[in-house]
Amino acid sequence: MPQDVLALFDLDRTLLSNDCDEAWIEFLIERRVLDRAEFEARNAAVVERYRLGIVGTVEYTEFYVSTLASHPMSRLEAWRSEYLRTKIVPDITAAARELVARHLSAANLTVLTTAANRFLTGPIAREFGFEHLICTEPEIRNGVYTGKVSGTPNMREGKLERLDTWLEARGSPFSTFRRTWFFSDSRNDIPLLSRVSDPVAVNPDPTLAALATERGWQVLRLA
Repeated sequence: MPQDVLALFDLDRTLLSNDCDEAWIEFLIERRVLDRAEFEARNAAVVERYRLGIVGTVEYTEFYVSTLASHPMSRLEAWRSEYLRTKIVPDITAAARELVARHLSAANLTVLTTAANRFLTGPIAREFGFEHLICTEPEIRNGVYTGKVSGTPNMREGKLERLDTWLEARGSPFSTFRRTWFFSDSRNDIPLLSRVSDPVAVNPDPTLAALATERGWQVLRLA
């Protein structure tokens, strides 16, 4: 029987209480791969502009993707294993796991859709049990990350574009679903939240919290 319910999940500060890109920067600083003073200042500026909704999508995503550039893939993968073990898995709550599991067990088409890049989010998606991941794609040339983004970043209106492209490729356009859910914490996801039948503001930022109250959207607190 074809799936008729689509369940979409944001990642950072929705299923995770932290931000996987920020945690990656912190991890690299702790290991002296990055200079703390330089990157903390740059990171704080980018994060604040992102939270205000004024940073460009390419600028935001390439700031984090740039940390992958020029390192051998084997070294990056070793770092990532330690990063997942120390920074990410301990941050995943039982409530977040149960929320995803509920939609997976209902045989809904369940998708993790995040602005973060595939290098970081691929294993995080698997940790939650997601089969499907839509994310920002980091560019690779000759087996090395360039620090650039390939295609449209999966952020803001880009999440709508990337989702539609993905669903069309599956032969299941958005309009064919009887019910559509999206769980997110961020004002940056208002375009997609406004499109689904069941928007859920999870641990929402102040802008999203106000909009959820105004529109009568469900608000969920994951602890």
